[in-house]
Amino acid sequence: MRVASAQAMAIVKSTAPALQQHGLAITTAMYARLFENAEIAAMFDRAAQASGEQPRRLAGAILAYAKNIDRLENLGPAVQSMVARHVDTGVKPEHYPHVANALLPAIREVLGADVATDEVLAAWGEAYWMLADILIAAEAQAYEDAQAA
Repeated sequence: MRVASAQAMAIVKSTAPALQQHGLAITTAMYARLFENAEIAAMFDRAAQASGEQPRRLAGAILAYAKNIDRLENLGPAVQSMVARHVDTGVKPEHYPHVANALLPAIREVLGADVATDEVLAAWGEAYWMLADILIAAEAQAYEDAQAA
């Protein structure tokens, strides 16, 4: 399981104010990129996209992650909810690179290269993969538990 460096965690935490202000724009841009892949787009509730609920929910989750990246125990219930939603919609490990490839450029697109520098994007890359590994492991266990039931 990958772990973000202390420096990456500090950088991610420092971006929380920008995420507070621009999170919805980032997630909206991310979904636009992500949905260029029709197979992935089909996995999502289009009504939640159209209403803006899904981008708002993800923006809130990203902000909470940024604020608590060094205290992941604070995110337990949110992670469990995300795992359950991912299992319900059939998310697999191979989907995570698509999200990373949509999220990181969306951060730069919205915040600009002067704020979302290479260092900031590298830190967010570390942070993303740390959380992705946690989710992938929890989802694997949930899929296994569902098969055993």
